[in-house]
Amino acid sequence: MPHRAPGSPGKSRQPFLSGKPIRYYRPKGSQDIRQLIDEGFQAFNAGRLSEAAQIFAEKMLDPASDTTIGLTMAGALTPAGLGGCVIELMDRGLVDFVISTGANLYHDLHYALNFTLRRGSPFLNDVELYEDGVIRIYDVLFPATVLLETDAYIRAFLERSGLNEPIASSEFHYRLGLDLLERYPGCEEHSVVARAARAGVPVYTSSPGDSSIGMNVAYHELMNGSRLMIDPNKDVNEICAIVLAGRKNGCVILGGGSPKNFYLQAQPTLWEVYGIPKGGNDFFIQITTDQVVWGGLSGATPAEAVSWGKVNPGVLPDTVVAYCDSTIAFAREKLKVKT
Repeated sequence: MPHRAPGSPGKSRQPFLSGKPIRYYRPKGSQDIRQLIDEGFQAFNAGRLSEAAQIFAEKMLDPASDTTIGLTMAGALTPAGLGGCVIELMDRGLVDFVISTGANLYHDLHYALNFTLRRGSPFLNDVELYEDGVIRIYDVLFPATVLLETDAYIRAFLERSGLNEPIASSEFHYRLGLDLLERYPGCEEHSVVARAARAGVPVYTSSPGDSSIGMNVAYHELMNGSRLMIDPNKDVNEICAIVLAGRKNGCVILGGGSPKNFYLQAQPTLWEVYGIPKGGNDFFIQITTDQVVWGGLSGATPAEAVSWGKVNPGVLPDTVVAYCDSTIAFAREKLKVKT
């Protein structure tokens, strides 16, 4: 089959795009949910999720602990509507900074631009989807034109931003969020990037070239002669500065991947490279479906992380890994937090 853009020419998209729209779910919490987590989630991974909720709500958020909290995000969370949970955390002041895959931030822009992603099925014929110009992320479906129009917005932003030098990804996302707020009033209700800019929460990406945002930045350099680039050195040093400034440090890790290690490596960077022993993280929560035995758990378990200086050896009771799907467990854990 000759290569061409998906869906050109195409057929009617209606059969594939007739599912319910995916919305950014905003958990509010309730006594029933708290009772379920405290009393019903007792063993196995339900028990681990209950432990995670207890550590987050009663220890990491304890004003006396003065914990600086980082949230890392890997996997297709924003396409699945989990961006609403992140917005809720930022609104309540429960997270101090975010490290995400670039893909999560790119797909977040679809919601800011008022495009619709829909519920579908993971068992569709992908050749037919391709012919019909429909993109599939497991069971999330949307027209290929959403990609093209989101790309067009990013390129227009890059041109009008005037950015023309290496900057941290936090600065890039802040400027992008401000642009969204100006051009799409109210979009902060449906966009992590826009809400973070409004709330002053730094958002980093550990692999800026590994997403459509990075692809468009590369285009901007090649076609327009721009000197803009996302400087990973600035990101490394900013994360280290945030961690160093924290009285205590804690993380909530969704999935694993590059965002997880990019956060955790701050502690070894401080002691190993800069000669500043911080002592390791005081709290560690991870929600993942990966297994340590395959060697791909991205920084491995809290116990192994102790050997790297990533986790304080005296706080292992305040660390937990819940082997769950983040699209289920993350919203459930946040519902434990008092309103």
